[in-house]
Amino acid sequence: MKKLTIFHLDDCPYCRNARKALAELTAETPKYNGISVEWIEESRHPEMTEGRDYDYVPTIYAGDQKLYEARPGESYAECKANVKAALDAVIG
Repeated sequence: MKKLTIFHLDDCPYCRNARKALAELTAETPKYNGISVEWIEESRHPEMTEGRDYDYVPTIYAGDQKLYEARPGESYAECKANVKAALDAVIG
């Protein structure tokens, strides 16, 4: 099964955008429903971030490959496009 790992923080507005985008995209595009998504709250599980190269959340990985890292000031539309690109990357 295809899998994405998303590092996030509960209070992060960009992370809320990513959750919203993921929900919209999976509702709009049935092929995305076959992708397993693991959300890891980095402040509760800092050991899970070891060896990961990122500064901002949300950050999406497929295995060890970083597919998306939010940036300050990013709009919702940009976030949704980046989440879609991550989903498309694991679909192949």
